[in-house]
Amino acid sequence: MSLNPIDHEALEAIRDGVRSLCQQYDGEYWRDIDKAQGFPEQFVTELTEAGWLGAMIPEAFGGSGLGLAEASVILEEVNRCGGNAGFVHGQMYNMATLLKHGSEAQKAAILPRLASGELRLQSMGVTEPTTGTDTTKIKTTAVKRGDKYVINGQKVWISRIQHSDLMILLARTTPLAEVKRKSEGMSIFLVDLHQAIANGMTVQPIDNMVGHETNELFFDNLELPADSLIGEEGKGFRYILDGLNAERTLIAAECIGDGRWFIDKASRYANERVVFDRPIGQNQGVQFPIAEAHIEVEAADLMRWRACQEFDAGLPAGASANMAKYLAAKASWEAANVCLQTHGGFGFATEYDVERKFRETRLYQVAPISTNLILSYVAEHLLDLPRSF
Repeated sequence: MSLNPIDHEALEAIRDGVRSLCQQYDGEYWRDIDKAQGFPEQFVTELTEAGWLGAMIPEAFGGSGLGLAEASVILEEVNRCGGNAGFVHGQMYNMATLLKHGSEAQKAAILPRLASGELRLQSMGVTEPTTGTDTTKIKTTAVKRGDKYVINGQKVWISRIQHSDLMILLARTTPLAEVKRKSEGMSIFLVDLHQAIANGMTVQPIDNMVGHETNELFFDNLELPADSLIGEEGKGFRYILDGLNAERTLIAAECIGDGRWFIDKASRYANERVVFDRPIGQNQGVQFPIAEAHIEVEAADLMRWRACQEFDAGLPAGASANMAKYLAAKASWEAANVCLQTHGGFGFATEYDVERKFRETRLYQVAPISTNLILSYVAEHLLDLPRSF
């Protein structure tokens, strides 16, 4: 199967539309959200009503029927305009699991309501406090009893629960000791959060440095209807990989947006700031790091497009998605440091927005997958080196 070329002219029209909306939400709006550790409800609502969050939903279900490439541009542009796409990206990559593996009944019941904004699917429950990224060792269980599944266990770093109606949940339906391969025996469920909370599921918010609303979840005999199961029982790990590959590619796009914001911000300031009767950008010690950051972001962008092309063509995209996320997160963090250094003391002042974006982009060195795990993946799967863990 060949890869379709990227239509950058069509993508530019998407950029223009998203940028037009984002320009209504300036730095002060995002600073206020950050200060209050709040949620940009108005922004998310308007982004949904404009159809941008329904980009990947097929037209038959009320969406735009676009691919991951178009979705990545939407999130990139939010960050490039100074916002934080972390508040909305979950819906796009969580939908990848439902789109590819949900039943026709599930898709007909959920997707039109996601497209219209009646429902939000912003949360995915995978990570656990004792297993981290070793997903095959998760301890949360789902035991079938009659026409229900009973869930017990714990999840951590589960974001946007308070602003979502539904959650994708990964749980073990067959004990690890009873499967031939450790990736078997896990299943995916669609959880109605309004029914689950206080009926077997408890939510404990976690304060954190970026105001990224995230939580610890506790399951104590939570009952889910049998039709909450997505796809076949026991194949959840394979299913979740589609969502994770989309997630990593979309996070890469967000990092590229951040990187371009930092580079634009640093370049403008370096041109405007005059010290010793000359703009500081005239000094190679200032301009070279900015130029280097630009090169790194542009290089990461190329891998983003390859990941999007493979995903949209239905080809294995794991390697490209991981490498895109690694390169883009690294490039955005380097651009953040350059931007802060260029601004000097003013970079620490909240009114310049540099320190806020600096904190936000730092997250992606750690999550949704750490850089070390990506290096391990590349070493084992692409270079045939011994598994390191």
